[in-house]
Amino acid sequence: MGRRRQREQQEVLFYASERAEAPGHPFYQRLNRVLEQAGFDRFCEETCAKFYHDRLGRPSIAPGTYFRLLLVGFFEGIDSERGIAWRVADSLSLRQFLRYGMNEATPDHVTVSRTRRLLDEETHQAVFGFVLKQVAQRGLLKGKTVGIDATTLEANAAMKSIVRRDTGESYMDYLRRLAAAAGIDPEDDAAVRQMDRQRKKKTSNEEWVNPHDPDAEVMKMKDGTTHLAYKAEHAVDLDTGAIVAVTAHGGATGDTTSLKETLPAAGEAVAEQIATPREDGSYGVNEKGLEEVVTDKGYHSGPALRALAEMGVRTYVSAPKQPGRRKWAGKAEEKAAVYANRRRVEGARGKQFLRRRGELLERPFAHQFETGALRRLHVRGRVNVAKRLLLQAAACNLALIMRTLGGAGTPRGLADLRQKLILTFLALLGALPEFSSELQSTLGETPVSRYFVKQARLRSPAYSRWLENRPLDTGC
Repeated sequence: MGRRRQREQQEVLFYASERAEAPGHPFYQRLNRVLEQAGFDRFCEETCAKFYHDRLGRPSIAPGTYFRLLLVGFFEGIDSERGIAWRVADSLSLRQFLRYGMNEATPDHVTVSRTRRLLDEETHQAVFGFVLKQVAQRGLLKGKTVGIDATTLEANAAMKSIVRRDTGESYMDYLRRLAAAAGIDPEDDAAVRQMDRQRKKKTSNEEWVNPHDPDAEVMKMKDGTTHLAYKAEHAVDLDTGAIVAVTAHGGATGDTTSLKETLPAAGEAVAEQIATPREDGSYGVNEKGLEEVVTDKGYHSGPALRALAEMGVRTYVSAPKQPGRRKWAGKAEEKAAVYANRRRVEGARGKQFLRRRGELLERPFAHQFETGALRRLHVRGRVNVAKRLLLQAAACNLALIMRTLGGAGTPRGLADLRQKLILTFLALLGALPEFSSELQSTLGETPVSRYFVKQARLRSPAYSRWLENRPLDTGC
């Protein structure tokens, strides 16, 4: 990576000549002001300086531009870096957000992917922490109660490409060997597949691996299909909805196992923000750090609850139904932790946390992976997946800041908000009896005028009363 100075000179020329005249989306203009006030690009430049060289290497993109590109993927609902590059090249608003002039070529997906591979995971974690600091400065981080949950993401690897770990043979070669041992012609693909459908199968991660993505693991998805997948686990502040930490694991990793990595990461992230003052000079983060953890029944186990109790963390973990009485011989501490957790969950505060978990803990998953379009990954390797998840979570936290400033966290949300305001204004005007005729005479007979007149009539009180008292189709 190199030629950073040339890129800086191009940015200076862009600021001097074209920035004021370039068109821009109101949402991205507001987001740009938030990032500029926080010194986002300067922070990225200083953090990534060790990865750049003044003279050697191919022409590169500025660190701030690279991180902004991946933020665009969340706000525009684009899953792949190739799609992000195409969208940026086609949008004038995104050109302004990325500081590219009309006569400049935007980065292609190859440059974006190469930059992602060269910047390490710690650098992406630092950018996520920078955004989390902005969240804390605006009073949107408490840090006392954290909810932890996980979801599976489809990996960029196919099941038909898996091979056995011991012999390296493909799945079809393995089936042909079994068919030959069973007296079936191994060259008859139809007979081999018929045998495969009839036999009892168990595709174990200890026996099978995808050579193109060894970190992906075989996992049964929620829709019942089997794919190679990763597990994304995040910790969310249950007072504000801010994402505190996010980790990536193999798809088959158990919840109690991944919790050992996510919970310390959340605790460290909260501890780093305790000394961060808010805009009014006060401190909003809990001075004692993380004290309470809320999770679902997938994280419930005696050893895990005992370990959390020894860490001084109060747990609110939903308990699954037990088939019978448990035997606690020699497990006094584990028994105390399990029953203490049960008492807290069944209390009023525990029930309140469980309701809040459904609202604030599940919603970031929808923002990141449904509207943010990251349900299927387009990168390979746990490290690359972790980088994408960190920036996706950082963008989700930026959306939280944008919702507090303007009521909308995405460009589409801002457009919907404006439409609702217009329709509400029309509904108020529709209460006037003479409004429809005056609007028709003012705008003339056009499709646009007919649309606004119709919307005003539909939202008028008279129309609402008619809907309530309208006769039925039978005339009764």
